[in-house]
Amino acid sequence: MRYHSTRGGIKSATFTEVLLSGLAPDGGLFVSEHWPILPPIDRAHHYTEIALKTLSPFMAEDIPVHDLKTLIDETYAPSVWTDPDITPLKPMGNDIYLMELFHGPTLAFKDVALQFLGRLFDYILEKNGQQITIIGATSGDTGSAAIEACKNRKNISITILHPKGRTSDIQRRQMTSVQADNVHNIAVEGTFDDCQNLVKQAFADEKLRKDKNLSAVNSINWARIIAQTVYYIDAAKQLGATPAFAVPTGNFGNIYAAWVGKQMGGKIGPLVIGSNRNDILTRFFETGEMKLGQVTPSHSPSMDIQISSNFERFLFDVLGRDTNSLNACMSDFKTKGSYALDGGALETARKNFIARRCSDEDTVATIARVYQETGMIIDPHTAVGVHALHTSGLEHSLEFGGPCVALACAHPAKFPDVVEKATGIRPALPDHLADLMDRPEKYDVIPNDFAKLKEHLESV
Repeated sequence: MRYHSTRGGIKSATFTEVLLSGLAPDGGLFVSEHWPILPPIDRAHHYTEIALKTLSPFMAEDIPVHDLKTLIDETYAPSVWTDPDITPLKPMGNDIYLMELFHGPTLAFKDVALQFLGRLFDYILEKNGQQITIIGATSGDTGSAAIEACKNRKNISITILHPKGRTSDIQRRQMTSVQADNVHNIAVEGTFDDCQNLVKQAFADEKLRKDKNLSAVNSINWARIIAQTVYYIDAAKQLGATPAFAVPTGNFGNIYAAWVGKQMGGKIGPLVIGSNRNDILTRFFETGEMKLGQVTPSHSPSMDIQISSNFERFLFDVLGRDTNSLNACMSDFKTKGSYALDGGALETARKNFIARRCSDEDTVATIARVYQETGMIIDPHTAVGVHALHTSGLEHSLEFGGPCVALACAHPAKFPDVVEKATGIRPALPDHLADLMDRPEKYDVIPNDFAKLKEHLESV
């Protein structure tokens, strides 16, 4: 398997090069040169066996299968996860299921991939005698999951940027209370998109990139995407069917992982995008135009995004993998703040995705309704996905007629204020995080200024 950039500057990269680079040097995102066919999945297979079948075609040339199996077994061990099924399905009634993705160390879906990525980096770096500087932007959960996966690893220095005052207190403290010497937190005076742009500027600085051996862990890193693909294939296995999936998403990475599984032949049905008030993705599927808007804080802060970085990978596919067409769209987006699709490309996009938006009021109402009807307590991001599923029409569609799965992306205790407002119950953090609000914090504050970030990176 070889990889190339969506923008055409890299024609043939190995998996190791893709893993360690994160973002392609031309500013594009790495994609596989073809879609491997998923081997047969048996209902008796455990999550770790499905992970091996899903991941090995993408990296077998660089990582022997027995080594990959060891990494997977260590990642999804009982000592790491609080549920033996890793991403269990919980019935909500009427052939609807909640897929709980928050049973890892930081209580968010990002753990599922990043616990694997931390071990994968360690394996490759130790094997090659290398060191890297990881830099990432987070709107909430990615940062803590990445830090948890990379803390105290001798060959990694990690710097995570978050938008100052725009994450929940718990999300921030899960990052800033980690005291490991190789962990650095920065609060940027701006939005998540500002943080993401600073990260992209760092990768575009060729000297900095080379001197610090920069790499990425957020969903621009291909390895993280394919690690998330596993739980969609596992859910279909558990149900013995071809389910629809409702995914709350801002950066398009989580739902793109489902698209990858579908291209591999996985039993994955219709895909429903749940947007909050920052609804750039829903507006795109309604109008065919990807157009920047203002980012406004919401009850689901991890989705307060207006630049969906991973959408470029899907756009590349619907444009027939034509780098010239892709580059024209990206150029328009950079200079004009928008680009538009029409004709066959837009038809292909709409054929594969349904998109719905969810206001803060709908978020609270959905949390309340789910609690009243099922006794389950869900977080605001999960509520966005559940609301999208309910308004998609799939539940009652005779044309589809299959089971529906809504992704539960975070533990409700990470967002206690909104949950308490909706249910009257303030969910408690698990024991291993019970003292989180009392732990000392360590982070720096910088303006939205690349020079300041560069100064920091050169010093670590």
